Amino acid sequence: MSTYTKAIEIKNLEQGSGTTITINNKDIALFNIAGTFFAIDNTCPHRGGPLGQGDCEGTKVTCPLHGWQFDVTTGECVLNPAVKVNQYEIKIEGPDVYINI
Repeated sequence: MSTYTKAIEIKNLEQGSGTTITINNKDIALFNIAGTFFAIDNTCPHRGGPLGQGDCEGTKVTCPLHGWQFDVTTGECVLNPAVKVNQYEIKIEGPDVYINI
């Protein structure tokens, strides 16, 4: 069963940036890439770095701890697609972004 939870208002996340939100005690990294929103697990599998605080370049986010990069559209590690973080469905309703957790 899908459960979409309001995450943020669109206006509160600038294009080309990310943030961390907590839904149901789970940290989620949320990104606005050219007006399209993507959500992945916030925790980098390498050393637990906060992906929501990483630098975005296109659809790639770089973990601020050790530089691992992930594609925010798929959750896959750029250098090793076998390493992956969970990716979550997004829907937009009016001014709000919802995440399916």
